[in-house]
Amino acid sequence: MEPDIRVEDYLDDKLQSTTDFDHLDTLLNSVEHQRSQLQSQLDDATKELQEARRSSGARQAALAAQIDQFQKLQQSIDVRLKIVAASDAPDEAIRRLEQPMKQLHKVDLAHRYLLLLQHVQELRNAARAHLPLSPKAALEPYTELKQLSLRLRELQGAADGAAVHLVVHVESVTEALWDEMKKTMWSELEAVLKKRGWPNVDPESEVDDEWIQCFEKLVDLQVPEVLYSPTLVTLLPMDVMAQIFVKEFRFHFLSDKPTSNPQGINAHCFPWFLSLLDKWEVFFRENLAPVLAARFSQTEVSNKMVYMDPGCAFIASMLPVMREKVNVTMAEAVKDPAFLSSLLGQLMTFDDNIRSGYSYDGGDPENGWEGLTGEVLNTHFRTWLEAEKKFALERFNGIMTSSDARKIDYDFAVAGKTKPTFAAVRVADLLRSVTTQYERLRSFSHKLRFLIDIQLAILDDYHDHLKGTLEAYQTMNSTVGRAFVGVTKEQLAALEGTGALETLCKVYGSADHIINALHDWSNEEFFVALWEQLQARAKANEDQSNLAGGMSYDHVKDRISSVVGTEDDSGVLFDETIAAYTMRRKRAQEFLTQTLIQNQKKAFAAYLKRPQWSTISDEPTSGEAYYQLAPTAELDEPLTVLKRDLDFLSHALGTAVFRRIWREALDEVNNMLWSDVLMANSFAASGAAQFRRDVDAISSVVERYIPDGSSALASIKEALRLLNLPVEAPEEDSGETTMTLKKVVDRVFTDNTEAKKVLEELDVESLSPPHARQILQRRVENAG
Repeated sequence: MEPDIRVEDYLDDKLQSTTDFDHLDTLLNSVEHQRSQLQSQLDDATKELQEARRSSGARQAALAAQIDQFQKLQQSIDVRLKIVAASDAPDEAIRRLEQPMKQLHKVDLAHRYLLLLQHVQELRNAARAHLPLSPKAALEPYTELKQLSLRLRELQGAADGAAVHLVVHVESVTEALWDEMKKTMWSELEAVLKKRGWPNVDPESEVDDEWIQCFEKLVDLQVPEVLYSPTLVTLLPMDVMAQIFVKEFRFHFLSDKPTSNPQGINAHCFPWFLSLLDKWEVFFRENLAPVLAARFSQTEVSNKMVYMDPGCAFIASMLPVMREKVNVTMAEAVKDPAFLSSLLGQLMTFDDNIRSGYSYDGGDPENGWEGLTGEVLNTHFRTWLEAEKKFALERFNGIMTSSDARKIDYDFAVAGKTKPTFAAVRVADLLRSVTTQYERLRSFSHKLRFLIDIQLAILDDYHDHLKGTLEAYQTMNSTVGRAFVGVTKEQLAALEGTGALETLCKVYGSADHIINALHDWSNEEFFVALWEQLQARAKANEDQSNLAGGMSYDHVKDRISSVVGTEDDSGVLFDETIAAYTMRRKRAQEFLTQTLIQNQKKAFAAYLKRPQWSTISDEPTSGEAYYQLAPTAELDEPLTVLKRDLDFLSHALGTAVFRRIWREALDEVNNMLWSDVLMANSFAASGAAQFRRDVDAISSVVERYIPDGSSALASIKEALRLLNLPVEAPEEDSGETTMTLKKVVDRVFTDNTEAKKVLEELDVESLSPPHARQILQRRVENAG
């Protein structure tokens, strides 16, 4: 139905009116023409389809033939492989060709070697051709040769060490060429210097143009070496000018002349070297500084004085021969510890003179020149450390065995300051001298080793001595200790009188002196810098087994401070040592207080048992009349002991600790008088007056040595004010204003409010109402 619809649509479209029938012929012709075109296209498509079918058949036939041919070829190859596998002919052929191929490879390799060697010789000749007129031009072929040498060495490593002879030959040619180039230019400058009569020239004169030009050529030749060398390079022109001085140095100090004696290095060698520098420093700087500035001021070495300052360059050229002399001297010094110790100090002074006097940096502007000392100690530090440690310990033992070591040095400080023993002063001086031995070292590990192995070791030994003294004292004052250890009569006798106090003051004063010295040192720039370096290294170091100088982190922390490696910035180098000495000082102070209390208790024993306090006497006791009384006879011994102890300690101890110790001792005396006299007895008016007079006598002795020191007796003194209230008012008094015993008793026993009021009127501040009642009850008048 679909074609009919389309025809119908076509006719409807073409024949829409009766007039369209007039053109029917034309329409038929058009339809016929379209049909013929479509038929033609159909015929063409049919032909192409048939041709494609024929071509496809041909291709399939050809492909089938190729497949068949491939299969036959594969079968043939399989057969041949089987034949070959069963035959030894190929292996034989390979074996026959192997040797010729090796020879061919060798010939090819040899040809390449020859070409390389020819190129090396061409570069060598090219460099030679430019000398001595143009060293810059000579550097181009030399640089290429040097790069080739480095490249060959690099390739040899990757090739498991192949072509050894070739690599060695190229390197030797390169080195020989460089030596030849330097020698050529060296000879030119040497000839110029000879003409000028060097060094017999005026140090204040100016050099001529030819001299400058030769100097410039040698510097030009060395510029690449200077810029790319990782280590210090001495300048060739300076080496040329320094050689005459090197020869002179050898003649004087490295020969059989008396001035070559190792013991005279500080007396002859060092002064000669420094005077030489002083003589020519200005000459070099004024004449040659512009040349160096022109070559190096805009380069990476512009901050290195050995390349910018001719004076420093001259030092660099002279130091090798001085290094040789120092090494020769060290070979002798290590056999003599005393000479080794003095030599290292002299060498450090020499290094300091070079650094500070001539701004020599050794080619290391950041860290500075390590000095000949640093080079020597890289080899001999342990030997030197052991020698210094031996000397220090010998001096320490000598200090401790000296006759006056354990005596107090009363002249060390002014009055009011704690006095150390002679030993403590000398030990501190010894430690200070050890510091001067190593404070100029530049190696952190070396400095830390000196601190720990020598200074802290001595401090530990002295601490053990003080600790042993306190332990011995404690044993002699202990019944159990005396029984088990055994104490001689001489030892006990030494503790009589002020002997015990003196023993303890020696420990206290010595520990205090060391503590103060360590605190002072901890604030010094040297030790502050050392602490900061230690903290920085401890925080950054991952290898805890070797923090510095072979010492582990834990070892250093235990010896120095518990805050090493932490964020706590309050620590110092002597934290642990200060803590140990502080414990000894504190213990000595505790023993001092205990000894004072024991002394007073023994001295007051008879006084505390005096029974006459309640005896009624006819002596005047009213008002201030008690001052007319003489102290009780039994008080003579306590006053004597009190004065003795006060006098001794006032000279041995500083004001602060002196007052602190006596405050505790007098508190005990106050308590003893309160409990064993005041509260243990009844008092008549005369007894109360006598007791008051005795306490005033005690206060008078105390005030003589400790201003306002009797305030420790305030409670007993106020108690005696109550105890000494008069029974009746004086005759000249009407009785209205005088506080009599009865009036006060009546008011005190009324109630606490009234009691506080009357105490305030009497100017009594330290006593409470219950205490006041107890005191008033000690009067015989109120005993009932």
